[in-house]
Amino acid sequence: MSVFMRRARLTDLEAIMRLERATFTDDAWPEDAMRRELESPHGYYLVAVDDELASRQAPADEPAAGDDVSSDLEHDAADAAWPPLLGYAGLLAPSGSDQGDIQTIAVDPAARGIGLGRGLMHALITESRRRGIAQLFLEVRADNQIARALYESLGFVEIGVRRGYYRHGVDAIMMQLAVPPAVTRPAGGVDGTTIRGASR
Repeated sequence: MSVFMRRARLTDLEAIMRLERATFTDDAWPEDAMRRELESPHGYYLVAVDDELASRQAPADEPAAGDDVSSDLEHDAADAAWPPLLGYAGLLAPSGSDQGDIQTIAVDPAARGIGLGRGLMHALITESRRRGIAQLFLEVRADNQIARALYESLGFVEIGVRRGYYRHGVDAIMMQLAVPPAVTRPAGGVDGTTIRGASR
């Protein structure tokens, strides 16, 4: 699998909402709220796609870079599997502020365990640094131990609890990260998976 991260576009909204609803069920955002996030000048949203699949055939109005657009595969615009979205994540970083928020992150179950969630988080932290953000915040369900472990491994610390914030009375754990200085390290994933950085 070859995974490519890029800036989200409005044309990704349908696929994002499909994953949003499948991941968060009762707590999924409304589509109009997600649309506003994608359109906001203060937002920075990424999507992760299966680059190998996308390069074989992109939608007609969005040919892949360097692709001659010829393919023996046919794509139905109504195909629920297109685009081949593996994950997405969003940052809110208002202009002139030194504080930002990780708004959301989701990874398709088929793409879990390859470091994609970590890759998306690293990309948002890098963008936060670029925008002059010093403090980054997020909220996570108290019962989501996997996500909490990921955030803690990235340096987030618990700063509070919002009781009953999510549906069915689940608490939200509030976490904060002092955005660290840049560190140069080789890119890549595990298990033979390549995760390439977000394009601007």
